[in-house]
Amino acid sequence: MRTAPTILHLDMDAFFAQAEQAAKPSLRGKAVVVGGLGPRGVVATASYEARVFGVHSAMPMAQARRLAPNAAYLTPRGGFYRSISEQVMGLLRELSPLVEPLSLDEAFVDLEAGGAAWDSASARLAGERLRADIRAVTGLTGSVGLAASKMLAKIASEQAKPNGLVLIEPGTERALLAPMSVRTLPGIGPATGDHLRRAGITTVEEIVEAGEDELVRLLGKAHGHGVYAMALARDDRPVVAEREAKSVSVEDTYDVDIHDRLRIGMEVQRLADRCVRRLRGAGLSGRTIVLKVRRYDFSTLTRSETLRGPTDDVAVVREAAARLLEGVDTTGGVRLLGVGVSGLADYTQEDLFALAQAAEAEALEGAGVDDGAEGGEGEGDVPGVKDAEVAERRWHPGHDVRHAEYGPGWVQGSGLGRVTVRFETPWSEPGRVRTFRVDDPDLEVGEPLPLVRPPGVGPGAASAGGVFG
Repeated sequence: MRTAPTILHLDMDAFFAQAEQAAKPSLRGKAVVVGGLGPRGVVATASYEARVFGVHSAMPMAQARRLAPNAAYLTPRGGFYRSISEQVMGLLRELSPLVEPLSLDEAFVDLEAGGAAWDSASARLAGERLRADIRAVTGLTGSVGLAASKMLAKIASEQAKPNGLVLIEPGTERALLAPMSVRTLPGIGPATGDHLRRAGITTVEEIVEAGEDELVRLLGKAHGHGVYAMALARDDRPVVAEREAKSVSVEDTYDVDIHDRLRIGMEVQRLADRCVRRLRGAGLSGRTIVLKVRRYDFSTLTRSETLRGPTDDVAVVREAAARLLEGVDTTGGVRLLGVGVSGLADYTQEDLFALAQAAEAEALEGAGVDDGAEGGEGEGDVPGVKDAEVAERRWHPGHDVRHAEYGPGWVQGSGLGRVTVRFETPWSEPGRVRTFRVDDPDLEVGEPLPLVRPPGVGPGAASAGGVFG
């Protein structure tokens, strides 16, 4: 392990919620919850103000509403978050060529590889400078952990939250870890943690006291050795610049259980199309087709089929997904469907099976199988929905709009043929609220504005229509 704390872990603070607060002055300092807003939606991120009420990520949205009924509930804006993430990752790559992104808002950086740090003082300076740069470029805050290993850098960033920096000096790791819960260590989830608790092991120090042989007996050879090494603060994992994707998948959760077998089949076909678009967009192909079905009773089934060679042919993926569905009992209804491709490669083989299925793919297209839209829980056309209802659904809470007279704003809510909009920008004072018909010709979907005010743009620009067009 290293002798200097030159591995940095960055974790943006409540990323989605913080970005929404930065974009919407009226929500700053208030409880904000981002996630799926349907009956089966879950929380993606909760602001620190919402966490006070017990709201946290992965919580069912219905439970979050009970805990924090007065919070602002917004649907995610994936493109907006990705654009901010790209800015942040760009700043990380200025520090080092070895940047390992874990998600949109989290990454490891090897400061030593980029010559940005070589001891504790230079590492702390690099971390503080990074936090300042992130604030200047994005307007957001992030927490930084610095240590001699990835495991400890991540623990340090968690201790630094929110908006802080923690550096773990080499040689102090064992004393720091000793009183911590076993769940602090990577690879120990709820089930393993409970298993260790039943054996009388609840802290990292107790893992060390139990000894390696006991950990192997309790957890198995590979897992036991790994957990024991982590408890001793041994972690030699390098920062890996390019993390290869293991699979490409898409899934949708439905607000109402789907019982009709034909509809289920059409949804699987639509998901297969979306999955292939993502696969091709990444320049990949894959050998194994995976179908995921979560039934009415929350039981989740996964079925897979491995092809003779990698493919990115939509007809092949559709046909394989349809065959997998034939073996799944959906009598009681399904609440989630997903299609994925694994065994990835960066090339394709000529597959005679694909040619044999081309005619059936064309027939499905001719039958009106919807191509589907990216993102969103349960998106897709629903037969029999009136045009007015479709128009109303496009005004998602939290999303950007623009009015010909009032300028840019965001949707506070919609219903009964009306949409309520608050007109403000990231650099204005909290704006006024106005209500329009959902089909108002002067109201249109808008683009996200930068969180940091561009040069020459005044703070009161929110009320000036057409300034940002």
